Amino acid sequence: MRPPPTPLKQPLKFGYGTNGFTHHRLADVLVVLADLGYDGVALTLDHNHLDPYADDLPRRVTDLARQLGRHGLDVTVETGAPYFLDPWGKHLPTLMSDGSELRIDLLRRALRIAADLGSPTVHLCSGPAPEGVPEGDAWKRLAAGVGTVLETAEKYGVALAFEPEPYMFVGTVERCLHLARLVDGHELFGVTLDIGHAHCVEERPVLDCVRQAAPLLRNVQIEDMRRGIHQHLEFGAGEIDFPPVLAALRELGDCGLVSVEIQGGSLDAPDVARRSIEFLRAADQSAVADQRAAVEQSDAVGQRSAAGQSAAAEQAAATV
Repeated sequence: MRPPPTPLKQPLKFGYGTNGFTHHRLADVLVVLADLGYDGVALTLDHNHLDPYADDLPRRVTDLARQLGRHGLDVTVETGAPYFLDPWGKHLPTLMSDGSELRIDLLRRALRIAADLGSPTVHLCSGPAPEGVPEGDAWKRLAAGVGTVLETAEKYGVALAFEPEPYMFVGTVERCLHLARLVDGHELFGVTLDIGHAHCVEERPVLDCVRQAAPLLRNVQIEDMRRGIHQHLEFGAGEIDFPPVLAALRELGDCGLVSVEIQGGSLDAPDVARRSIEFLRAADQSAVADQRAAVEQSDAVGQRSAAGQSAAAEQAAATV
């Protein structure tokens, strides 16, 4: 017998990634997102919007914190700019590479920025494993690097939100959970789940990935995608059925910002952001309506069952 449907919990908070606004000044990005009704922004640290190595970084962070507060926007900090540390090597160096201290330094800076901005998390991913390094040794290097960064996370009270990224060393939720075990289930180690990535590469259905990641879920990234093709698409251009996904996220309660990540939309960023929030609102309303109907149907079945049991009891009493 199926359990009754679970009533949906608190509304989702939708954000949008600054890596989809590469041709806008950061202050203008915040204006656009606030005007469109987004709840927050996923801020990628990079040369363009907020450079963590800028000489005047404290002033920039202070100004940004004021702007976020003025617009009523939440924020999560991300470190996935692909060529930020190496102009030739995508996502290099990694925590598994020779020269991993550069990645550690960036993540430590990101944690300090996150604390100053009020972001509860810093996003990161594994990048590729170094060539010639056995898998077991790569895991040891990655866990050691994450452990070092977690010491700084403890200082600032900001969690790491590790994202499984297609075709990287940690490319699935299961491998991310394995990393969590390698760092002894540290309370500040969490997961960023990208819905499109899950559809692209995971063996499990997307809804199962949501449930699998749920105990450690800190952030969600969202976009449409096709199976086996790692290309971030606008909603409706891929294969994902979003209302059940949003319903599953709602049932978790607080899953952090649910942030749109469509990096290829920068040339039409305001329009892509507008279409995205309109789609997500409609899909979310559909999820709520479907769940409400399921609860009402379950209640009606329960009432009919109770009435039937009562009538049977009365009939039995009358025959005594």
